Amino acid sequence: MKKATWILFGFLSVIVGLYPIIYFLIERRFGLLSSKSAELLNNNLWNICFYGHIILGGLALLIGWLQFSPKLRRTNIKLHRIIGKIYISSVLISGLCGFHIAFFATGGIISVIGFISLNIIWLSTTILGFTTITKKNIGLHKKLMIYSYSACFAAVTLRIWLPILEMSIGNFIIAYRIVAWLSWIPNIIFAYYLTNNRKPVANTVYNLCLNLNKNKPTNIK
Repeated sequence: MKKATWILFGFLSVIVGLYPIIYFLIERRFGLLSSKSAELLNNNLWNICFYGHIILGGLALLIGWLQFSPKLRRTNIKLHRIIGKIYISSVLISGLCGFHIAFFATGGIISVIGFISLNIIWLSTTILGFTTITKKNIGLHKKLMIYSYSACFAAVTLRIWLPILEMSIGNFIIAYRIVAWLSWIPNIIFAYYLTNNRKPVANTVYNLCLNLNKNKPTNIK
């Protein structure tokens, strides 16, 4: 089960990470861009930020999942550091570009605030993750990078939730307003669960019983 989850995690990260290539293979007026005005699509600054966001964000998604492989960190720490530097550089540029295009998000102010909030979390956790590793605080670095990649993985969960919501609600704009938040909030909650080492209830009860047994008097007459 654990191996299957890891394979699925990697598969989704790679597939969506490579997704931006499609914009260079076919006419780009499809999907979300079909809802954009011709004026915006011809705006040079918006285009620079759009392509900067999807290409480097895609690269971060494509390589970032490898950093969670204990085997890679154990056998090739140099490669781990190289990937980390590429990931952080990609996030910084993609995140900054994301701020600009977020102001033009489909769905108005609700979507705008949702995506700006995501960008803030993505950038801040990545920057803090970098500063903590420079101070050799490996434990905190790991936790922050889990949050960072959880925010990055919103690119995947958005593409899962959006068609489901659109089919359920029957309205693309409403669905997109919801997904502007739903694409990342559950990811961050899951990251919190992982970084706080939550143990199953059964283990907690077992440990409690074990401690009670240890404290039980042994010389009963």
